[in-house]
Amino acid sequence: MSRVLVARLDSVGDMLLAGPAIRAVAAGNPNHPGSQGPNDVLLLCGPQGESAARLLPGVTDIFTWACPWIMNPAPEITAESIESLTAYVRNSRISEAVILTSFHQSPLPLALLLRLAGVQRITAASTDYAGSLLDVRLKPGEDFPEDLPEAVRALTIAEAAGFELPPGDDGLLKVLDPPDVTDLVGEGPYVVVHPGASAPARAWPPLHHAAAVELLEGAGHRVVVTGGKGETALTATVAGPAALDLGGRTDLRTLSGVLAGASAVVTGNTGPGHLAAAVGTPVACLFSPVVPAIKWAPYGVPLELLGDQSAECRMTRARYCPVPGHPCLDSVSPEEVAEAVERLISGVSSLSTRLTTGHRRTTGRQWRGRA
Repeated sequence: MSRVLVARLDSVGDMLLAGPAIRAVAAGNPNHPGSQGPNDVLLLCGPQGESAARLLPGVTDIFTWACPWIMNPAPEITAESIESLTAYVRNSRISEAVILTSFHQSPLPLALLLRLAGVQRITAASTDYAGSLLDVRLKPGEDFPEDLPEAVRALTIAEAAGFELPPGDDGLLKVLDPPDVTDLVGEGPYVVVHPGASAPARAWPPLHHAAAVELLEGAGHRVVVTGGKGETALTATVAGPAALDLGGRTDLRTLSGVLAGASAVVTGNTGPGHLAAAVGTPVACLFSPVVPAIKWAPYGVPLELLGDQSAECRMTRARYCPVPGHPCLDSVSPEEVAEAVERLISGVSSLSTRLTTGHRRTTGRQWRGRA
């Protein structure tokens, strides 16, 4: 088996969106140079994405590295840190590498380190001239359009390297089988509300969440509120006296089980939204347009996209809202969220969502994203 390094050095959501590309590399391709069957995939990830990396099918080994040009805050660049990466690559007998990046990132610093570590064939997408750093270079905007869902962008890079999904793989997000969490959530249907966000600009107000929980409960839904260990005060506020508060009680794998059992999930533009998509659960997404929904909305599941996608913060990539009053999300009412959940459960998505996140493929394969 060939040993191929796949690099995605970002957060939980980014790692989950790389899943289809990773499965394509793992499957191999008889037409690929030197391929004789399935590949060992050695996944290079950052500390913030490691928990998601461990949930992905097709991964043989994981190396976690704090990348100084990706992480925020950025770690210090040291000879020891660089040597830890290059030594792993050299000792792992890696035959080639596929570097997955978003539109605003360059693969070239990593390509240089991999080249110095002896990797002979490297594929990536780069706006900048790559010289001898890349063997297969895709030019964004020329070799593929910029308005691709991130999962499709990553898969396009893997395909350029010569790897394809195996027959029967639909190209959607997937994780290893979620655990049974009946002991946590109890019996019967429920809706999950996940109020936390990785950046304040992507957060809906806690009291709006709490009001939406009350409306959902009033409509007869059982509500489960989830959050990390540092979000227990938030989840307690949102859950109120009646909803089940699981704040601080789930790691990412356990959360996958909670989300898999839900009828629908209410969340912002954050990792749990992509995890919900990976387990096939419909998402009502409170999406701040600081990044484009066409790229970053939960992929491949029934979706309700909430928030003003034309707000002034659009495309700023801001972590903190640059517009007084946070109008893109604060303007969304709890009633709108409750109505979106009802539409998801009934199976009828809104027209505005379909217009915002719909896709067509202009080459051989149909876009896999849908709302």
